[in-house]
Amino acid sequence: MSDTPGFRVILAEDSVLLRDGLVGLLGRFGHTVVAAVSDPDGLHEAVAAHEPDVVVTDVRMPPGFQAEGLRAAVELRQERPRLPILVLSQYVETRYATELLDAGDGTHVGYLLKDRIGDVDEFVDALRRVVAGGTVVDPEVVRQLLRRRRDPVESLTGREREVLALVAEGRSNSAIAAALHVAEASVAKHIRSILIKLGLPPAEETHRRVLAVLAFLRS
Repeated sequence: MSDTPGFRVILAEDSVLLRDGLVGLLGRFGHTVVAAVSDPDGLHEAVAAHEPDVVVTDVRMPPGFQAEGLRAAVELRQERPRLPILVLSQYVETRYATELLDAGDGTHVGYLLKDRIGDVDEFVDALRRVVAGGTVVDPEVVRQLLRRRRDPVESLTGREREVLALVAEGRSNSAIAAALHVAEASVAKHIRSILIKLGLPPAEETHRRVLAVLAFLRS
């Protein structure tokens, strides 16, 4: 468990089993679910009442089970541009992911597949990064965005594509180096090459680098 102070979380999920499971999981890591709701109206009311540190919400919720949770998240971001929100989705839906990322300034947001909850440490780390101002995107969403692009992504080497995918997930140079079992200096070199090939300005701050890459992939 982390030694950092726990977050005050609002959870929006219509599945009782998953909702209760997430309440217990977050509690194990020292976080407090101040409200657990099952629909968009309840989510708006809970945020107004509790002013949470972070919102975790499903995409599809009652009454139509389309994108009610996502629309509520976008509306909350428009009202509170720096409210941390982590959206969970059953399937890869790049349109929903990009709509969320385009709300506000692109920081303090995350979009994960529900399967990612199975890796508890990864899920809790994603929550921490979103609260800290990061941008977290599920690796499968990144892969689908990459497949949509042609030139100049096609000019990237295989290793550069691997690095680009990890950058878009919001990982630091040291985390990318550990994942690929290479030196951190090598990662920095690959990133400089990627940014040049994609015509993106260099950025030292991690979340700005992520936003630049995601903006390119969404275009």
